Amino acid sequence: MKEYDLVIIGSGPGGYVTAIRASQLGLKTAIVEKESLGGVCLNWGCIPTKALLKSAQVFNYLKHADDYGLTVKEYDKNFDAVVNRSRNVAEGMSKGVQFLMKKNKIDILSGHGKLISGKKVSVTSNNKTEEYLAKNIIIATGARSRELASLPQDGKKIIGYREAMTLPKQPKKLIIVGSGAIGIEFAYFYNAMGTDVTIVEFMDRIVPVEDEDVSKQLEKSFKKSGIKIFTNSEVTSSESVGEQVKAIIKTSKGEETLTADVILSAVGIKSNIENLGIEEVGIAIDKDKIMVNDFYQTNIPGYYAIGDVTSGQSLAHVASAEGILCVEKITGHDVEPIDYGNIPGCTYCFPEIASVGLTESKAKEKGFDIKVGKFPFSASGKAQAGGTAEGFVKVIFDAKYGEWLGCHMIGVGVTDMIAEAVLGRKLETTGHEVLKTVHPHPTMSEAVMEAVADAYDEVIHL
Repeated sequence: MKEYDLVIIGSGPGGYVTAIRASQLGLKTAIVEKESLGGVCLNWGCIPTKALLKSAQVFNYLKHADDYGLTVKEYDKNFDAVVNRSRNVAEGMSKGVQFLMKKNKIDILSGHGKLISGKKVSVTSNNKTEEYLAKNIIIATGARSRELASLPQDGKKIIGYREAMTLPKQPKKLIIVGSGAIGIEFAYFYNAMGTDVTIVEFMDRIVPVEDEDVSKQLEKSFKKSGIKIFTNSEVTSSESVGEQVKAIIKTSKGEETLTADVILSAVGIKSNIENLGIEEVGIAIDKDKIMVNDFYQTNIPGYYAIGDVTSGQSLAHVASAEGILCVEKITGHDVEPIDYGNIPGCTYCFPEIASVGLTESKAKEKGFDIKVGKFPFSASGKAQAGGTAEGFVKVIFDAKYGEWLGCHMIGVGVTDMIAEAVLGRKLETTGHEVLKTVHPHPTMSEAVMEAVADAYDEVIHL
């Protein structure tokens, strides 16, 4: 029986990143994957959706070429080609992970991995099972689309995010249930491609985890693009009617019947913890999540879990950070637990959303005396020149000590700007230090400095 220092089950951004760091630290490492290397993120999530969204953005530019003094007489979209480009990007990334595994001398065990007590992992592929011994085992099996009883997914009329990426033809009408990052990104993509899109959200506003001002701005932008939005609403039942699908929704004003070609259920995710041998080994689970300590150890020594199967934020960058920390702890490094209050969140619609830290209402709830600054991109030279003046940067500081409590952005390219706030908060910077940090002109990033200046009544361009 082959023996390893570490066997990781799952090769998503949690698993494969962990495997590379473990190899760098001298552990003989193997990774188990039943599908494609890179997991959901590289193959069916973060990466291919960004390729779809880029096509939508380019198509939007063509539609508005006149705004830039350009005349484009003929243009159209090829839905199949857009989907194929996205699949090719995903395939290329997966091959990249394969190269990294080889480069770092990590063994790939293809098949379904299962835990066996005594620190063993069985891997089954094509009805053939092999067993491996491991000093340490990390579960990094991720999550899948969560199903609601009122929206049973059939993969054709009622679908999850996976099918939404490779539909055989573009729907004329689409209902999206849920307005988290997945629902919002697909709403933008399909609307930009010309589909009639309706969003149904249970909470009182879309992107409910974001700052309220961000939700308001996105709703305004989406409605301007022709997207219909129902908030305080839920789907009570759904059924296929001929070529179409019908959803009964309960709203604050009563009941409504919506029809579409397809319904996308984007109501969250469900951890992949079934058929893993977790119960047999005795690993503790609470509310669909594997229970771990600050360094991702389960209640059974030698068994660890990271990423979406644990209770942290379900984000690719969180899974990667957890895995790196986990193997550094295993190899005896002196490490600090992750600060989950300083994790950036990004949504890649148009305009983009990026945020970190406390929202204004959360800061007030926690009893902080706050200073709030806001700078609209309509006052930004770079945004105006680029024809992308929608949105703003909003910052929240503790009035007493100047601590940067939160930063919330909506606008073009803000997902590439949020790291300034994450780093600033990590380094415990104050508002005055950000103010005295010279930002380049003309850039979108100046809006961060200007928003801070607004919080401290020193704003120049408002």
